[in-house]
Amino acid sequence: ENKPWAIEKIKEINPKTVLDCGAGAGTYLDLIKSNIGNSVIVLGVEAWYPSIIKYSLEERYDFIYPVDVRTITDFKFDLVILGDILEHMSIEDATTLWSKIAKDATYALISIPIIHYPQGAVDDNPYEVHVEEDWTTEKVLQNFSNIVEYKEFPQTGVFIAKFREEDNA
Repeated sequence: ENKPWAIEKIKEINPKTVLDCGAGAGTYLDLIKSNIGNSVIVLGVEAWYPSIIKYSLEERYDFIYPVDVRTITDFKFDLVILGDILEHMSIEDATTLWSKIAKDATYALISIPIIHYPQGAVDDNPYEVHVEEDWTTEKVLQNFSNIVEYKEFPQTGVFIAKFREEDNA
């Protein structure tokens, strides 16, 4: 429901480098490549290795990290996408991750359910369990800094954060 708005915001940012956290089936990769073009370098992070195989992520992304995003320390990208992953971790883990991203990234995009949304493992994937089932727009704004724009949809919200000016060098 939120992808058209999200891709318009990504087009406005016009990133040269993107880190897609929680790559899943590669939805954001496909949106970026079809709307911005193949010149964008898109790296993915996917903790569930069977998804990497199922969706051929190694062949589609410029590079795929087969790890839990919480283990990454370098977020020096024009845009970091957190597409429906923050609900899969505790608020403490999510805000710690956000702090690391805020130190390095220029922009970040959060897509997250903003309704009560319980979910267990999907296809035996333990990373699909919703640890935090009750995100709201207010809770996102309280826990994540530098949000400059957002839009609510019936089930999800998309939030854009800007941490620094773009490097035009």
